[in-house]
Amino acid sequence: MFTLQRSLLFFPSHAEPSGLLEAWTDNGNIVGYCHTVANPSTVWLMMHGNAGQASDRDYVLDHISENDALYVLEYPGYGARHGSPSKKSIDQAASDAYQLLRRTYPSTPIGVIGESIGSGPASMLTKERNPPEKIVLITPFDSLYNVASKRFWFLPVWLLLLDRWDNMEALKDYDGELDIFGATDDVVIPIEHARNLARAIPISKLIEIPCGHNDWSFSSIVRIKR
Repeated sequence: MFTLQRSLLFFPSHAEPSGLLEAWTDNGNIVGYCHTVANPSTVWLMMHGNAGQASDRDYVLDHISENDALYVLEYPGYGARHGSPSKKSIDQAASDAYQLLRRTYPSTPIGVIGESIGSGPASMLTKERNPPEKIVLITPFDSLYNVASKRFWFLPVWLLLLDRWDNMEALKDYDGELDIFGATDDVVIPIEHARNLARAIPISKLIEIPCGHNDWSFSSIVRIKR
């Protein structure tokens, strides 16, 4: 279990990109995929779930303003990006992408979207020198340890877990806007984790949506806005 856990946590795909998003590169290297607009009101940086790849995430466009830009991070080892996924490599990729957007849009508010496992690196961006103006977490966990310890109750998870994202710890001093969308029928990350996270972070706004873990994109309740 210890040696295989990352193959159980991360499910990258490497398909030819399709859909509405365009390649986002820096010095010829793939960073992710994006939808740009002239003079965006808000720039959103998204950290997606643990399966697929960044180019799959054009469904998010239905949930943001037509005046906003969307940039979806490609995790190391996903799509055409080199590397291997882990907390360390994904957190670093998220930080690099965030600072790249700050340089690209120095006068534009930047928000962060974290979906499922992506709520971990999204929450870690509160530690940046100039943290995001808003964070939106969708089907998030409170801590990855809490999720794993309930799922694998028969194992000493505190000894085995390699990737220890803790959103409660990461967000405890954040003073921006924080929306949390929890799915009431979620069996992957049960909604109790979103509720626990919201209780731990008093500034947060919890919105519960009647759907499963992977169905939130069909819900009109999910509006990502500042």
